[in-house]
Amino acid sequence: MTTIPRTNIDIFPINLGGNTFGWTSDREQSFAVLDTFVEAGGNFIDTADSHSEWSETSPGGTSETILGEWMKERGNRDKVIIATKVGVLSTRRGLGRENVEAALDDSLARLQTDYIDIYYAHYDDETVSIEDQVKHAHELVQSGRVRHIALSNYTGERMKEWFEVATREGLTLPVAIQPAYNLINGKNFEEDFAPIARECDAAVFSYFSLASGVLTGKYRTREDFEGKARAIFATDLLTDDALKVIDALVEVADAHSAEPTSVALAWLLARGVTAPIVSASTPEQLPAIVAAKDLKLTEAELEKLDSVSKVFA
Repeated sequence: MTTIPRTNIDIFPINLGGNTFGWTSDREQSFAVLDTFVEAGGNFIDTADSHSEWSETSPGGTSETILGEWMKERGNRDKVIIATKVGVLSTRRGLGRENVEAALDDSLARLQTDYIDIYYAHYDDETVSIEDQVKHAHELVQSGRVRHIALSNYTGERMKEWFEVATREGLTLPVAIQPAYNLINGKNFEEDFAPIARECDAAVFSYFSLASGVLTGKYRTREDFEGKARAIFATDLLTDDALKVIDALVEVADAHSAEPTSVALAWLLARGVTAPIVSASTPEQLPAIVAAKDLKLTEAELEKLDSVSKVFA
């Protein structure tokens, strides 16, 4: 377990992504994934009010609804850490005060809880000043409905301003940031967000940690994605340079009798990610995901992976 900075929250160092719930996993499959994750020691689950609105079969709020039903049936709300987000759902878009208040109430109802452990601004809303965002976030925490605030998908400049304003005004500081980060997408995090995380003592929970499945090693051609739900996110990522990264992942994985998935996540943990966000459509995908926390890569292996991913850094 690891502790989120400036909190008393201990988390499993893998953050289970809930974007598959109601999308690539139906209710029964989602419950099975959640049960298996908890049985393996997991306790940290990430979702959003907009998950999975991009799917024709899953309206927004479905992931939260399934997660809420699971917690109610298992009676385990006090044993899991729930992160959700606001700002992207088409019917609750933006960070205006009234909209966020309504969106939070909606999320609480779907999750069947009276508090959110970590509440993200899913995307910045440049029509709302950072000062107003900071003040309202502080009020949400003061209300008891939100324990901690976090930020995702801001520019480095606006995110830094958020921390500066909150510090100057003595208001609630974000405890985490959620950037896209993986072996084939490193530039923005390493240049813009890693320094902020270090300077502001914020946890890093990376999304697209496996590049929509590309870094599992299962896909070597565009045809491999045919018929797969993730094709809408992943097909264009499978470049010649990405294939070189996959080859290196497989080589390192073979040396450890491990899966490429485990190696890709272990690399993130070694590079300062507090808990990478990873989703699973079936319980069978979880062992390779969970194994990452115990996989220690050598300096030579880290250098090998750094070298083949340098083109993306």
